[in-house]
Amino acid sequence: MPRSPHTTAPRVDRAYLVAADTGGALLPAAESLAELAELARTAGAEVVGRTSQRLDHPHVATYVGKGKVEEVREAAQEGGANVVIFDDELSPSQQRNLEKALGVKVIDRTALILDIFATRAHTREGRLQVALAQLQYLLPRLAGQWGHLERMEGAIGTRGPGETQIETDRRLIRNRISKIRRDLEDVRRQRSLYRRQRQRAGMPVVALVGYTNAGKSTLMRALSGADVLAEDRLFATLDPVTRRLRLPTGETVLLTDTVGFIQKLPTGLVAAFRATLEELEDADLLLHVLDVAHPNSQEHARTVEETLAGLGVAERPTLLALNKVDLLPGADGGAVTSYEEAKAALPLTGGSRRGVVPVSAAKRWGLDELLKRIGQGLDGGVEPAVHAGARASSAP
Repeated sequence: MPRSPHTTAPRVDRAYLVAADTGGALLPAAESLAELAELARTAGAEVVGRTSQRLDHPHVATYVGKGKVEEVREAAQEGGANVVIFDDELSPSQQRNLEKALGVKVIDRTALILDIFATRAHTREGRLQVALAQLQYLLPRLAGQWGHLERMEGAIGTRGPGETQIETDRRLIRNRISKIRRDLEDVRRQRSLYRRQRQRAGMPVVALVGYTNAGKSTLMRALSGADVLAEDRLFATLDPVTRRLRLPTGETVLLTDTVGFIQKLPTGLVAAFRATLEELEDADLLLHVLDVAHPNSQEHARTVEETLAGLGVAERPTLLALNKVDLLPGADGGAVTSYEEAKAALPLTGGSRRGVVPVSAAKRWGLDELLKRIGQGLDGGVEPAVHAGARASSAP
């Protein structure tokens, strides 16, 4: 009987998604799970099911209740899932308890985002930042990696080696973290030198910010002709890109793309990417790109605003670009067919408010007006970022 051929294609993970609805998040649990599903697909997994549980607060031991854990175990088995992904960051003990109860690999939103970032980082700086965040995430979870030794605790010949191995691993990881931090400090100094050179040249800096997949890279390509990756995927680009941009006045500015933000962005990631996000601190103008056609555009705007506040740059002058207006519904219920129709579809008096510009990077609608407003913004003609959420609050 002939042997069946073996495939060399990597196995596709089958993921079951779980959330706890505690009422404290910007997005409702169902919409947050939809975003988690998109993250899972971005990481290459196939989503086979999802569930949520209404709780006052997550359970200390298992994140969700004991009955829900059993429900998840049965649903994951029925769907053939080999990984269960939780929508919030799990403690090391929660992760260990859940893996024991569910019998499959368990990860959380933080680990999932780290996995995506690891595949998106191409520059030395990006790889260093991701490695730092991954090691910081792994360090408190080391004990779980040596569960086979913990289960033998007390047996002759196993007590010392188990403890020694964990401590050895911790020391190696701490040493690696220290080395990466030194390397990132070198990057920070190089960036600081580059920024001082830019300041001496008198070239203003405009920094693109926004929720992931808002169309920042597409807008950058449309404005500057920069050859940057633009895909309809979460975190399609990770490493920052800077290009020269000529304004209608003849002034040349530097346009810098930054990593996209997302709800529940892990604090460790924000800290790890501070070297990149320091570009925002020296930006003369922030260009907040908002996917105005997204059903959760208001929540996305608030997430970006809160992240900017956490980075200490909320007082920077900010211009709000309402992107993807070509996807808005027209008067007849179908998609709009012109820029004028798109502006009329916005509840912003045709988008004429100061500091707000409707655009379509894909269709190149409104780019001349946006360039004009960038010039005005550099002359002090727009408000700080703390008002961006208020300006976006009437977007559909």
